[in-house]
Amino acid sequence: MGNLATPFGLGRTVTPVPAAKPNGRILVVEDDPAVQKALRRLFETEGYSVETQSDGKSAIDSFHASPPAAMVLDLRLPKVSGGDVCKEIKAISPTLPIVVLSAASDVSDKVLLLELGADDYVTKPFSPRELLARVRAALRHTTRVPEAQVVSFDDITADFKKMEVKRDGKAVVLTAQEFKTFQFLVHNAERVISRDELLNEVWGYQNYPSTRTVDNHILKLRQKLEKDPSSPVHFRTVHGMGYKFVR
Repeated sequence: MGNLATPFGLGRTVTPVPAAKPNGRILVVEDDPAVQKALRRLFETEGYSVETQSDGKSAIDSFHASPPAAMVLDLRLPKVSGGDVCKEIKAISPTLPIVVLSAASDVSDKVLLLELGADDYVTKPFSPRELLARVRAALRHTTRVPEAQVVSFDDITADFKKMEVKRDGKAVVLTAQEFKTFQFLVHNAERVISRDELLNEVWGYQNYPSTRTVDNHILKLRQKLEKDPSSPVHFRTVHGMGYKFVR
């Protein structure tokens, strides 16, 4: 990959700056118009705004003009390589999430990119759900705030560290997936969570059940934790969107 002796890097004073606050904008750096279009559609469908650039120099110029929340970066780019783009941007903003997307599958390339600061690596041809899950994971890793280990609402108390849930002081038995679903919803309280996101985060992007499985788990949580499961107060359905936990 070489060092960063490129026209856009020479003579520039590298001054560390804080990463951009999560604003939902993804910078996609990809020289294939068809892949650009597919990635734009993927992220916009999930509520992100998307900017696309087709070469490494334009990507760095865009970053300096307005840092994105995260970057999806092709490895093989015209003008400036993806590796050099990653190296320069990480030198300036170490916490900016960068997920590399490339046809290159050599393990040494992956290791080198991670050493340069890339947060993750997805190989073409790629699964859109896998890429989306990895970008979300990178965003969470860099923006995560401490999550409450003990929460209470109504007559329910949950200790996530001990993996205990009680109702009126009596233990409530949840399956492993019910507990994971419950914990993810609680830690994302007041935010609408799509079925696909729950599948990504609770079941994992490599092993998908049907979205009906999510509905069944929410039903079980309502039966076990709501005072009136037929009129849920905490585990709410947002029609056409997904679910939301409200204390």
